[in-house]
Amino acid sequence: MSSYDIVILGGGESGTGCAILAKSKGLSVFLSDSGMIKDIYTKELRKAGIPFEQGAHSEEIILNADKIIKSPGIPEKAAIIKAIREKKIPIISELDFAQSYSNAKVIAITGTNGKTTTTTMVYELLKKAGLNVKLGGNIGESYAKQVAEKDPEYFVLEISSFQLDDSYSFHPHISILCNITPDHLDRYGYEYQNYINSKFRIAQTQTDKDYFIYCIDDPDTCNNLNLLPKEVNKMSFGYFKKPETGAWVENKVMYLTDTANKIYLTMNTENLALRGIHNTYNSMAAGLVGSIMNISKETIRESLANFENIEHRLEYVATIGGADYINDSKATNVNSVWYALESMQKPVIWIVGGVDKGNDYSSLIPLVEEKVKLIICLGVDNTKLHRAFSKHVNMMLNTSSMQEAVKTAQRFAENGDTVLLSPACASFDLFLNYQDRGWSFKHCVKNL
Repeated sequence: MSSYDIVILGGGESGTGCAILAKSKGLSVFLSDSGMIKDIYTKELRKAGIPFEQGAHSEEIILNADKIIKSPGIPEKAAIIKAIREKKIPIISELDFAQSYSNAKVIAITGTNGKTTTTTMVYELLKKAGLNVKLGGNIGESYAKQVAEKDPEYFVLEISSFQLDDSYSFHPHISILCNITPDHLDRYGYEYQNYINSKFRIAQTQTDKDYFIYCIDDPDTCNNLNLLPKEVNKMSFGYFKKPETGAWVENKVMYLTDTANKIYLTMNTENLALRGIHNTYNSMAAGLVGSIMNISKETIRESLANFENIEHRLEYVATIGGADYINDSKATNVNSVWYALESMQKPVIWIVGGVDKGNDYSSLIPLVEEKVKLIICLGVDNTKLHRAFSKHVNMMLNTSSMQEAVKTAQRFAENGDTVLLSPACASFDLFLNYQDRGWSFKHCVKNL
């Protein structure tokens, strides 16, 4: 059997994009997915004339390939990956593959929380500055597919740890590490340091011509800066600490320096479009990209003042009976929920639950005691939530559907309350993904 130049495992956004790029560059390519591929992607593959299979992996084809590109969602413990490793067939990431055909400068953003908001902020800032820029990675369209279509001057990419795991040559000009807190530990042998190491791979190829931006308030980031290349230029942002070079807040004023450590811009934090400490972090990180790239002060201020929040991240849905309903379905871990609760100014009815990812809820207890009047659990198994919070809140209730959760919240909500969906968990017990969960919440609220 003749071998393919590249076999791609996974027929989602990333895999299909890689297949299209490979085909456009004259490579022989085959795509294999052990599950069923969505119609939107099978149509794209057929249109491009790319052979594929779904519902099974044909080892005789896969193990004969010159190179493999795998979907970030496929874990190392999968049987097909073990077989590929045994045969020593190189597995490369979409990041490495796409960049090998691109001349665009890359601004790459990773982190446990805040990366989607920060990525979108940076993209909007560059677009507002009139630059030729595209958005991709773990958000929007596949990086590889966009390279195949037309290479821009800049890419702004949201990058997950899973995408970085098989990346060796990917080289961002500016990388941002928003923060690190324990997450996805089931993929990292339940070793937090393995997850930390994965996040720092975003900077592994950076040089003295490049920039690494990080949060100086985040201890797990600061304690691992030795993982960086020594020559990369570092800038940091802090709300509670003031960095040598970067961004900080004093008396409700945000300060940004340039790369020479001179004050580049000041802005009142009350003029930022998004409130809360976590969003100030995101704004500072995006602003630092602007200062590195010498984007005008006026453009940075306007962009940060007028930014519209992303869907499912502290998204205002409606006010009903005097209570605000907020969709924070993207908060799939404890740290995200901490920032959400910290930003709440009114009594909270908190809808929480789903598939627990080994969460330690103890950091939330002070905020729950201070701000939460009622917890509504939404999940198949809520035992761990009750164990964590039952002594710290007046009432906890179990619900088995989003409609029941939202109606229960309405029954107890009073004028001046906030009903907050901020699950702290994955969504796969009751929903397809966090987007499906968020859309369900919004649908139920609008039907009250």
